[in-house]
Amino acid sequence: MIKYICPCCGEQKEDWPAIAYSAPYPYFGLSEDEIKNSELTSDFCIIRYLDETCYFIRVVLVQEVIDDCQNLEYGIWVSLSEKSFENYVENYDHKEFESGCFGWLANYLPDYDFSNAIPTDVFINNKMGRPFIYPHESHDHPFVKDFYKGISKEEAERRINFVLSK
Repeated sequence: MIKYICPCCGEQKEDWPAIAYSAPYPYFGLSEDEIKNSELTSDFCIIRYLDETCYFIRVVLVQEVIDDCQNLEYGIWVSLSEKSFENYVENYDHKEFESGCFGWLANYLPDYDFSNAIPTDVFINNKMGRPFIYPHESHDHPFVKDFYKGISKEEAERRINFVLSK
């Protein structure tokens, strides 16, 4: 943990680690043959099934913490259309590239039931690093509601501790 004086409240703080996922959820269920036919890097994933190919990129989601000066960050994955994926890959090294596209959340976050995928807007600004995502506010799901109303510091720390204990 990095200690610093918070410019918001003037207190000494320690940065929370991001809750990060090494791959999109579907990757963890692949057979050995499917893994051999797929690709995974720190920023891209292509899963080749017999009947379809799925494309994923690594993104950042920032969850507001309502009773603290810092927010909780997630390093997660979204699935994209082939066209959006190819556009992002082709422009990955262009620092001036900015774009937006639609994606589906591709990780299951602690404390939520994900029986259906969450639609998201993906905002790409290569000057800032990995793309940021925002779930569609109109999607009726507890995760989406928490994203827009914020979570408590206690809840953020509980999620961090849950992930670190695994």
